[in-house]
Amino acid sequence: MMNDRERLTVSGLVVLLLLFWLGFLVHRSPRFAGSFWGGALAVSGSTLMLVPLAYLVVKRVGPLKRRVTRHVSMRTLLAWHIYAGVLGPILVILHTGHKFHSPLGVALTAVTLLVVLSGFVGRYLMRHFSQTIREKKEMLTQLEIAYRDTATELSAEPQQAATLRPLSGVLTRTLAGWFVKTGTERGGPTPAAVRALRLSESIADLEYAVKTHDHFKRWFASWLRFHIVISLILYGLLAWHVWAAVYFGLRWFE
Repeated sequence: MMNDRERLTVSGLVVLLLLFWLGFLVHRSPRFAGSFWGGALAVSGSTLMLVPLAYLVVKRVGPLKRRVTRHVSMRTLLAWHIYAGVLGPILVILHTGHKFHSPLGVALTAVTLLVVLSGFVGRYLMRHFSQTIREKKEMLTQLEIAYRDTATELSAEPQQAATLRPLSGVLTRTLAGWFVKTGTERGGPTPAAVRALRLSESIADLEYAVKTHDHFKRWFASWLRFHIVISLILYGLLAWHVWAAVYFGLRWFE
């Protein structure tokens, strides 16, 4: 996992990428892409953009993964994947000179931005949901322990314990606050019963929150497939762009 400093660095690079892309609003250099420096940026950026593809292959090919991880950990490879996946597009955007005229160039730029943003947003949102679910489950466990302790305390009061039995389900626990209010007004529940009902209400809230976060986590799990698909589309467009640049840009050598 990336620490806060690394996350801040990657976030800054993503913002920089978006700013460079928006540079076409104030600057355009039609001839820069074909210049020496434009070509150097294109080669450097394209090479860096191949690093995430290498990570994808290593991660999914068992024998290759075992051989590579003898020398480099998957965590290090993931860091390379993230940094190269952002730095490469930055260099490629600079290479364009903000000249987005051809359909291929526009498509390549759009898919590049989509890949970077989907990777950045998806990764950190998934991590956020996973961490939130873990924290809420820990809180839920603590509340359930407190509830069981309170129920044990109420075992000496059969009449009060009978009041709590209908509140064993998720839906009925949401009504715990109403039971506390009405019961207190009638002078019924003891402090232990009130505490148990309050715990039931809190448990119901957390159970609902955990289920909701689990739903979003499953939804975001499909993000990885989407990210991989558009990344493969990106490499196809990149290969087409390189072929076009060589064929139409270097054929004068013949």
